[in-house]
Amino acid sequence: MVVEPLLILTRHSHPRHLTGRPRQSQTTGRRVFDSLHQLRIIPLIVTRTPPSPAQARVRQILAILNTTHPDAKLALKFSTPLELLVALILAAKARDDLVNTVTDQLFKKYHTAADWTQLQEQDIRQINFYRNKTRAIRQAAALLVAQFGGQVPDRLADLLTLPGVGRKTANIILGNAFGQPAIGVDTHVLRLAQRLGLTTQTNPDKVEADLTSIVPAQDAVRFCHLLQFHGRRVCTAKQPACPTCPLRKLCPWPAKTAP
Repeated sequence: MVVEPLLILTRHSHPRHLTGRPRQSQTTGRRVFDSLHQLRIIPLIVTRTPPSPAQARVRQILAILNTTHPDAKLALKFSTPLELLVALILAAKARDDLVNTVTDQLFKKYHTAADWTQLQEQDIRQINFYRNKTRAIRQAAALLVAQFGGQVPDRLADLLTLPGVGRKTANIILGNAFGQPAIGVDTHVLRLAQRLGLTTQTNPDKVEADLTSIVPAQDAVRFCHLLQFHGRRVCTAKQPACPTCPLRKLCPWPAKTAP
């Protein structure tokens, strides 16, 4: 446990007495306490718990992956929360690059939630399950118009009311469109979190909970981007490049590939 002193000035304190740099001999021991008492400054002791071993490992992983993949970002292209919502619905069990090709034209044709209620199947025919996805996008857009003023909400509970939106999609929207600390557990995040020993769970919601407890909130979105890029480039599902992986010393996965 780390102990950090804080100094709190009361309304009766006189900060003008604190100007100038005191000599070192005047900043130690009883003399300091007496001076603080005279100035009506209340010394408080604040405790800061050091990171757990898992949290410390996450920080190491973040540092290494930030160096390895400085270009990591969300693979899907979008410029508004609504565009990201549509792209994520289309991306279910589909390649991100294909979705980007399709949305490049879609986003020029459809702009508002009301527009998306009129989405035509032929516009996304290249995407698998295009009929179901057309229906989901239309229904989600209609709900946005009816209940949210045509805007994508920035609350998890509200996002989960939209057709085609689960926790993964909702968290990706919150993190990438609204800048909130959120962890969206896609296939790459799930696989790497397990291999790196950050979770023993297989349910994405439970994996999310495990990661949320050890990943610094300010790094949550970046952490997901880094795992996604590392999962595509190095720690692939079938043939991970373990011998050249920069995380190999931090990775406890027993099934590492041989050099």
